[in-house]
Amino acid sequence: MLDDAARRRLAAERRVHSVYEHELVRYRARIQAIRVRRDRARAGHRWWAWLKLSLSGWRERRRIPRPPVPAAGHTDLEEKLIAGIEGERLVAAGLGRALDDDWTLLHGYRNRRGEIDHLLLGPRGLFAIEVKNLNATVYIDGDRWRADKYDNYGNLVEQRPIADRKGRSPSVQLNEPADELERFLRQRGQPVLLQRVVVLAHRRSRLGHARRATVRVGTSAGDVLALIGDSPGGQLDRSRRAEVLRLIEHDHAFHDKRGRARSR
Repeated sequence: MLDDAARRRLAAERRVHSVYEHELVRYRARIQAIRVRRDRARAGHRWWAWLKLSLSGWRERRRIPRPPVPAAGHTDLEEKLIAGIEGERLVAAGLGRALDDDWTLLHGYRNRRGEIDHLLLGPRGLFAIEVKNLNATVYIDGDRWRADKYDNYGNLVEQRPIADRKGRSPSVQLNEPADELERFLRQRGQPVLLQRVVVLAHRRSRLGHARRATVRVGTSAGDVLALIGDSPGGQLDRSRRAEVLRLIEHDHAFHDKRGRARSR
């Protein structure tokens, strides 16, 4: 998504520059045409025409097209995606430091219902992790999420719903592909309870009132580790983990290929 956003920005910049170059060529052609007519008027001693063309050339020179202003870095969408990637990296690094080689972390799994930032597979089960890098206090009421942002003096300066481009809150955004993955594994003889957690990874993220939340919510990788610790051990032995991993990778590859084909 970040690559696509960057390509769209660069394509837009190229279009703007192309328009500028076209206008510049037309401007130079107009100046040259006026200059030729002015010189002919002078050669023919048509002084009144020469004066008018001289003034016309002066006015035209003042209309030189302005070069486009270079873009000031990334677009808002790119900044948002970069922040999200950084949040995911922080969570992955925290899990990597705490868990041993019995655990596998899969990044960016996707199926027909959406994407999951991380899937964590280990002896205590399978965990779906959605990461949000929000500099805000988050309030939850069921599947409705809201972000409140305060200034340094504690004044509320922004209040907005938290939703993706489809209007889904983080819990819906996680539960839809997680439900689909559970169904897929069950149909293939590997029924696994997929535990779900949304991590608010920004260092200034705060969790406000949370009512009837449909997923676990935490503010660090430590909250994921606490969820793992609360889960009973021995749920998935090594052979089952290998089969679940194979199925997940196969399912992701299928849907990733279809998604790329649709985006062309």
